[in-house]
Amino acid sequence: MTDQRTRSFWTWGFTEDEPSDSQRQEAARHISEQTGKEVLPPPIPAIADINLRKPRLSIPAGLTDWVSSDKHERVVHTYGGHILELLKALRGQFDNPPDAVAHPKTEEQLERTLAWCDAKGYTTIPYGGGTTVVDGVSVPAGSEGAVTIDTDGLNSILEIDDVSRAARMQAGIFGPDMENQLRPHGYTLRHFPQSFPWSTLGGWIATRSGGHYATNHTHIDDFVESTRMLTPAGWMESRRLPGSGAGPSPDRMVLGSEGTLGIITEAWMRLQKRPVYRATAGVVFSSWQAGYEATRAIAQAKLWPANLRLLDPVESARAAGMDGKSTLLIIGFESADVPQDAYIGHAVAIARDHGGQIENSDILISDAQGKSTGREGAVGAWRDAFIGVNAGVSNGLGMLSDTFETAVTWDKWPEFDASVRREVGTALKDVLGPGSSLSCRFTHVYVDGPAPYYTWSGPVAIGTEAQAWQHIKNAASNALVAHGGTITHHHAVGRMHAPGWQIQQPDLFQEALKAAKKRLDPNGILNPGVLFDPD
Repeated sequence: MTDQRTRSFWTWGFTEDEPSDSQRQEAARHISEQTGKEVLPPPIPAIADINLRKPRLSIPAGLTDWVSSDKHERVVHTYGGHILELLKALRGQFDNPPDAVAHPKTEEQLERTLAWCDAKGYTTIPYGGGTTVVDGVSVPAGSEGAVTIDTDGLNSILEIDDVSRAARMQAGIFGPDMENQLRPHGYTLRHFPQSFPWSTLGGWIATRSGGHYATNHTHIDDFVESTRMLTPAGWMESRRLPGSGAGPSPDRMVLGSEGTLGIITEAWMRLQKRPVYRATAGVVFSSWQAGYEATRAIAQAKLWPANLRLLDPVESARAAGMDGKSTLLIIGFESADVPQDAYIGHAVAIARDHGGQIENSDILISDAQGKSTGREGAVGAWRDAFIGVNAGVSNGLGMLSDTFETAVTWDKWPEFDASVRREVGTALKDVLGPGSSLSCRFTHVYVDGPAPYYTWSGPVAIGTEAQAWQHIKNAASNALVAHGGTITHHHAVGRMHAPGWQIQQPDLFQEALKAAKKRLDPNGILNPGVLFDPD
């Protein structure tokens, strides 16, 4: 059945997830103290007071059970989750909403909806949880009619294969609902992006999402066994296989397609038993360099820790309450079957060999009872800050902040990091001034390179946020691509990263992908402008 919770139109998730007035007031007081300028939280507009253009289409009578031009539906489906989109929402700016929103509850209803959109040439936006931060679900300028298709009515686990340890799931299922349905069977998908409470399986597959586990199985790619997707040209479904050497994989075309080739409706996903053995340690280094060299050594030892997060001094102070001079490496292991004390011991020994400091009493190990670890001290402070993210609490208060993430090989890493910090740091000073900051952490670590995740912030004149952000974003994107990184490791391409992605990919690959788009979506209705311009 369709999720009955009400989506928020100005922050991630649902109305129950919205920051309270007291939280917003506290954020305003904190920012006022930082900047020396008094700020007050902007009022949240009532949907009834928002000016919205009239729908530019008529819904056929046979579709009205699940397709609507209701004002609330159109408002909450106008934007994704980027700070500038949410800032527009807070200011009541909804210049280009969808004309209708569909909530199909069956594949037959989805087929009829997509056939109508294709016949009429309406721009069609597939929509999962709406947490995209790369302009991936908005209606592009120039459309003459747009329909958002929300998959939240396709939200069940349909079948569990206990022998192969996999499950057939509908794409509109939200992360917590999935885990709640798997828990009685003793299973977990073990994929937890930071947007987990508000994002869907189909969104994870379409954007090649990265979970918060740092090594081994990290991207959603690692869990997909097969996919089912509806395109304007028909259905495309891959065979369930543990692996295959039979040519290019059809699933690889679906993964990362970002709603441009079709609408994902189902996937068979590989499951894991729920872990009960855990071990956690927080290792402190006197320098950033010592920390990342230790991280590389642990990754290349192939111990496969579930967590291998490295926080630079700025990040460790902000997120873990440390002194602003030390680097923190968070190491975590978990298993459903095997005690983890030996693994954590090997990893900590490697960290110590690289100058890391930790007391033996600070290495926390759980037994088969599965008691919690990693919830105390600096590691616990980081965990609380990571899980407690809220996109709307400080929006519009004169402090601009955002992130960008990438991946790069170890041989390029030190020079890459120095170049990014220099070039983005210059842009920050140009538009945000000396009160700006830039920090870095590793979210994922591979044998051949890290995935650094940069966070920046600084005071901004209210009303100039978009111009300031664009200047900084241009500097960051240019630096990532120019110095050998990827334009995005797990935030997807959307419209925001399309220019950088076009530089990164081979020209002939672009042509091949456009040909696939033309075959599957001949009228170009699906998410135009995302990934590439088909024209």
